[in-house]
Amino acid sequence: MKPATVLIKRNVKLFFKDKGMFFTSLITPMILLVLYATFLASVYRDSFTANLPAGLPLEEALIDGLVGGQLISSLLAVSCVTVSFCANFLMVQDRANGTVKDLTISPMRPATLSLSYYVATLLSSLLICFAAAGICLGYVAAVGWYLSASDVVCLFLDVLLLTLFGTALSSVINYFLTTQGQISAVGTVVSSGYGFICGAYMPISSFSPALQKVISFLPGTYGTALVRNHAMGGAIREMQAQGVPAEVVESLRDALDCNLYFFGHGVSQPAMYGILGGSILLLLAVYVGLNARKR
Repeated sequence: MKPATVLIKRNVKLFFKDKGMFFTSLITPMILLVLYATFLASVYRDSFTANLPAGLPLEEALIDGLVGGQLISSLLAVSCVTVSFCANFLMVQDRANGTVKDLTISPMRPATLSLSYYVATLLSSLLICFAAAGICLGYVAAVGWYLSASDVVCLFLDVLLLTLFGTALSSVINYFLTTQGQISAVGTVVSSGYGFICGAYMPISSFSPALQKVISFLPGTYGTALVRNHAMGGAIREMQAQGVPAEVVESLRDALDCNLYFFGHGVSQPAMYGILGGSILLLLAVYVGLNARKR
């Protein structure tokens, strides 16, 4: 395992040494948080207050907690995947500049090289995503904190699983890239499109029924729902404690994608974890198979 350890250290150091990749990965979550808080907070607030029954006002702090939970869940659901793609571009850069030829000319198994790229990407992405999660929790504490200790633990577990998913997905896609132009194209498509297809930017309930059925097959959708449930769970429980009718709370959960449905059947949180975990294992199997075929 010594060659793998050396390569993992080398890849992590190169990622943080490359100011372009590192600062793009690190600044993106913070920029998104500022943009969400500036432009979307008022939209989310108006949406919450408009759907409340007449004569049932909520505390301002509770509404802020709901808005903050939705904001950070959208940010984390997208950042875990986009940051993983940015961190994994080092594998493509090594192909583009010919560095991979220097690595493969040594008596080293191809599996060791592939493993080093995956683990290094995972470590770099987790460092940034956990830091982003900490910043997001600080934002929620400033606007309205209703999270329990179990909510926070589950939120970090969701970040871990989504980062594992993003790393596995980027490893499979980046396997086929060989040039800097392809890196830029894929990075643009992922950063601009993933948030829509996973339900982070717009609730899935706002899409057409046909598109909702298509999106229900995508694993990232369930990862977003898990983050949404744990980021907003405390505020929703407080709504129930303040006397908001159960049907109103349930309709709100449906509108926010806390509840997901697969062809009309509700998907439980354990099932969401199973779908996300199975997708990670499947993508890893595909990545291992691609490298085994190449060898």
